[in-house]
Amino acid sequence: MTLYFQLLLFTISFPLLASWDKRFKYASKFKYLFPSIFITATFFIVWDIIFTKNGVWGFSEVHTSNINLFYLPVEEWLFFIIIPFSCVFIYESVKYFFTLDRYNNVSRNILMGLGVVLIITSLLNIDRSYTFWNFLFCGLFLIYSTMKKRGYHANFLISYFFHLIPFLIVNGILTDGNFDFNFFTDPVVWYNNDENLFIRFITIPIEDFFYSMLLLLMNVTFYEKFKS
Repeated sequence: MTLYFQLLLFTISFPLLASWDKRFKYASKFKYLFPSIFITATFFIVWDIIFTKNGVWGFSEVHTSNINLFYLPVEEWLFFIIIPFSCVFIYESVKYFFTLDRYNNVSRNILMGLGVVLIITSLLNIDRSYTFWNFLFCGLFLIYSTMKKRGYHANFLISYFFHLIPFLIVNGILTDGNFDFNFFTDPVVWYNNDENLFIRFITIPIEDFFYSMLLLLMNVTFYEKFKS
């Protein structure tokens, strides 16, 4: 079992087991969740294939399977199912445990402001593919999602901050080429630093934080749309 696959199993284990918890009733919402995952995954996989083919990033042959489809290891395809599944579970948990409706307007303004900053930053980094496209896509979708009042802005924002806990663990391992216990010597996912800002939080490129934000926001947006 590859390291990448082990990380995916770790990520989905608790959300999957808790899907039938009567408090969250997550399993009863799968009919809204999986179409959302499919739509979002289609966009991200096309993006992933293009960037992998062009060497913007790539994957370790040691820590991924030898099963590749359109330049991507099978684990990467599973990533766009397992990560959204687990993150939307966090979102549903936030909705259950917190009442945040009164913070929707301020959350909407924060997200809208962030969208503007990301778009401006992308335009200042046209020569860096990951920075430019990642910030542009995330910024545009943030603006789109905040163009009108929606009932999920506060829940999304708090969910995003909660999701950073597993994100830092999993993505930290994926991007670390010098794991403390010598578990591996090269990162599962490597980046061409000419295509990003080369600003890292420990081992994680700063762009990954907004890549993850876009992935979660797209899934939540479609998920809530299908539910309504």
